[in-house]
Amino acid sequence: MTKLKTSIYGRALLASVFALPVLGASPVLSQDAAAVRSDTITVTARRREESILDVPMAITAYSGEALELSGAADITALNETTPNVTLEYSRATNSTLTAFIRGVGQQDPVAGFEPGVGIYLDDVYLNRPQAAVLDIYEVERIEVLRGPQGTLYGRNTIGGAVKYVTKRIDQEKPTMSVKLNAGSYNQLDGIMMASAPLSDAFRVGGSVARLSHNGYGDNLTTGQDNYNKSVWAGRLSAEFEPGNGLFMRLSGDIMDDDSNAKHGHRLLVGGFTGAPVLDDVFDTRAGLTVVDQEVKSKGVNFLAEWQANPNWTFRNTLAYREDDTLSPIDFDSLPNSDLEAPFQVNNEQFSEEFQVLYQNEKLSGVAGFYYLDAKTFNIFDVLLADLGGLIGLPGLQAQTLGDVSTDTWSVFADFTYDLNDKFSLTLGGRYTDDERTAQVLRTTFLGGFSPAFGGTGFPIAVTSNFNGTNSWTDFSPHVSLAWKPDANNNVYVSFSQGFKGGGFDPRAQSTGAPDFDGSGAVSPAEIFQFMAFEPEEVDSYEIGWKTQMGAYSHSISAFYADYTNVQVPGSVGLDTTGDGVNDTFTGVTSNAGSIEIKGLEYEGNLQLADDAFTPGDAWSVQWALGVLDAEYKEFINAFGVDISNVAQVQNTPDLTASATLSYSAPFQSGNLTFLNTLSYRGDSQQFELASPIDQESFALWNSSLVWNSDDNSWQFGIHAKNITDERYKVAGYDFVTNTSLGLEGNLTAFFGAPRTITATLVWRH
Repeated sequence: MTKLKTSIYGRALLASVFALPVLGASPVLSQDAAAVRSDTITVTARRREESILDVPMAITAYSGEALELSGAADITALNETTPNVTLEYSRATNSTLTAFIRGVGQQDPVAGFEPGVGIYLDDVYLNRPQAAVLDIYEVERIEVLRGPQGTLYGRNTIGGAVKYVTKRIDQEKPTMSVKLNAGSYNQLDGIMMASAPLSDAFRVGGSVARLSHNGYGDNLTTGQDNYNKSVWAGRLSAEFEPGNGLFMRLSGDIMDDDSNAKHGHRLLVGGFTGAPVLDDVFDTRAGLTVVDQEVKSKGVNFLAEWQANPNWTFRNTLAYREDDTLSPIDFDSLPNSDLEAPFQVNNEQFSEEFQVLYQNEKLSGVAGFYYLDAKTFNIFDVLLADLGGLIGLPGLQAQTLGDVSTDTWSVFADFTYDLNDKFSLTLGGRYTDDERTAQVLRTTFLGGFSPAFGGTGFPIAVTSNFNGTNSWTDFSPHVSLAWKPDANNNVYVSFSQGFKGGGFDPRAQSTGAPDFDGSGAVSPAEIFQFMAFEPEEVDSYEIGWKTQMGAYSHSISAFYADYTNVQVPGSVGLDTTGDGVNDTFTGVTSNAGSIEIKGLEYEGNLQLADDAFTPGDAWSVQWALGVLDAEYKEFINAFGVDISNVAQVQNTPDLTASATLSYSAPFQSGNLTFLNTLSYRGDSQQFELASPIDQESFALWNSSLVWNSDDNSWQFGIHAKNITDERYKVAGYDFVTNTSLGLEGNLTAFFGAPRTITATLVWRH
């Protein structure tokens, strides 16, 4: 698609005009003509049930019905129709998430870093990005909150939050549903859900899902599919409601992803072997087979809630989660062992959250306590066999072991007081105490992969043996003033502060620490400084207007954020012998100074007059526009150089837009709904410095046709995604542009899904 050559604000105006002619080719996921409109979806963004109109913050909500009608497969689908949001698969798996909201996020899924965007499954914070790409089934709604959420949510989420809320069990009757999907690349999904009340007070329910499709491409070396999917998942829950305002829910979930490793597409001819660039971006020649990829996750959640009286409610959420990822990362994507890294990470977390909720005619809010004990262990080899053979070190590789633990607690409160019938004031605050402990052990091997990955390599030197502990405390305030001149308008201004704890880079090689003070020797304090990174903070200001004027509704917000001490992880080649050739690598994490973020968001919904064309017809138009100007004001990298003049904020397009036309009409003892969506994303960089793996602006076109029976017992749908078969990059590895490692010139990219068509059949009872 030709890149627009206008200014960012000129493009925003152009996109809003451009939306109208394409409505004949446009589904937003948030709602459609047959689903509940966005302004009437009940959300719990402030820990109490409210309509979106009443919430003085930027929030987009997607009902379960609308997600089903649009054919959304997992939460990355929200990427297309939520302004200023990036939700993408992180490189080599179908299960690890890269998430950014308004320029704040965390790209690298390595241990020791927490995401800047909080993902919540039934109010349980997921501490790590592994297994965070949640497949959409048995979902009540998904809420996307933009901006810091420190005073309301379990963890202090600095950039925003994505709340995935599953359905409660029907209290009145047994239910059952079966959903089958079949489509392109031999897609075959089956999802079955069932529930039953066993007494007036006790009920049980569960679901099982099998999700699969063949690869979009082929591994020309191993013969395996590339970009395939093979997932089993399930949930079980039991609810007990004996009366007197008491409700308890015990739920568990499990996921097993046996998909093949996803290998990238080389963008360069091999510098060592001369291997040509492949024609199909989904094909690969990756030859790393020392381990098979597998991702497993499971969790259990116990919720106890007691509404003591109409004013007071007490709620406690106790949860435990763990996940394991084993992945063969072949950076060179070639049969030879130029740069290969089998990787294993194990995460576990225990969390406890207690809340007290109060509500009367004038005052409402929540106060609570949160505790998180999280542990992450990762181990990976980095094999440079080609280089090792040339320099007389056969099977040269470095093994890195990182063991990171987080112990954090906080107290928080957020209350809204109605000053009169038009103005309300919200005050909130959060005190956080974070402690991070890390062990980093780095060992050089010869003879190939280590025994940890089934190899016969043997150690010759320890290059890091680091143990460190650091702690931080923080107070984050929140204040907002809302003016509701009438029941259909809400104008607000707010200030929120966000905080994300620091830590240690578990990939860093302590012997690679520079001599910061020029003394001629690297001291333990300088090693600590090199290995550690400090907390992030953001001060966010927002003004917004939400309205419902008959058939038209919108949410408009403008925001400004001062984002400081930005944690930027990366990897660079390291020359340990002084011969001018990088023979290993080190992790390098910079606290990049500051970013100034300015932006606008405009989401709208227009319900066109019923019967305007044919009796019984319903039409609606939805749109979303996000404009973002994020600029580094200072970026002091790990080596003390300010690179703010060349650095850009990663995974943050300056313009995101979507437009949708929804049409619904009676048809054959049921209702037929047609959804058509066009979404647009501007230029974005994968990393802070420009690279060939960056993605220019592009547009996607999706369409769905869905029939529901009058009694809602049957549904049939056809869903077409990426109709124009756009090729667009979502992630990549660059060991060429700003640092080198290996002999081949290792520059690889990962791409979004090609054109797919899926037929869906649903039976409900």
